[in-house]
Amino acid sequence: MTTAQDGGRHRRSPAFLIGLTLIAILFFSGFCALGAWQVQRLGWKRDLIARVDARIHALPVPAPFTAGRADEYRRVHVSGRFLHDKAVLVQAVTVRGAGFWVLTPLVADRGFTVMVNRGFVPPEKRDGYARPQGEQRVAGLLRLSEPGGGFLRANDPAANRWFSRDVAAIGAARGIRGPIAGYFIDADASAPDGLPVGGLTVVTFPNNHLQYAVTWFMLAAMVAGAYIFVMRHEWKSRRS
Repeated sequence: MTTAQDGGRHRRSPAFLIGLTLIAILFFSGFCALGAWQVQRLGWKRDLIARVDARIHALPVPAPFTAGRADEYRRVHVSGRFLHDKAVLVQAVTVRGAGFWVLTPLVADRGFTVMVNRGFVPPEKRDGYARPQGEQRVAGLLRLSEPGGGFLRANDPAANRWFSRDVAAIGAARGIRGPIAGYFIDADASAPDGLPVGGLTVVTFPNNHLQYAVTWFMLAAMVAGAYIFVMRHEWKSRRS
């Protein structure tokens, strides 16, 4: 029995009240913990956005051979010679519509090869973009390799179909010799009417952590409010 009658009123049994208290504590603590975690994530995300924003607007530095997560979106520059015969087209959706990224290896004068995302071309211009010869200087944002493929679409090197900018896989498929940097460079904008169109990198970080934190804390408050309501009702029943 979970209830007892006293003068026509229903009173909860002690076992029921203890169980209710434990459940309320469990849910209240869990929701508070999730809210606190989202607050921590909010601080981390704001710090990340600030650091990336500083990198994007900094002066370009010489492109390194190796790079890690701390180098992503850093502005870099490199000089060398493009291997246009080794270029690949990677499917892309941009503010200019659907088309391709032109990913071209550049043999740097520093002794290694780096993939350069020269920019976007529409489908009808997939073969009609500029291919500058000789020594070239490239400046842009350092981006980490994108292994595997796109969402639900795997890269197919044998068929030369690419859905992500997988540096290692592209280098192997195109038979590029020598050391290859483990990242690619999103090149800055080129001539206004030229192809490929560079400078289309979108740097956005979803930041909904404050909204999530408020939601979890509101749920915790609702649990506490419901528990207090039930216990007050039970206390009044017992007094009367």
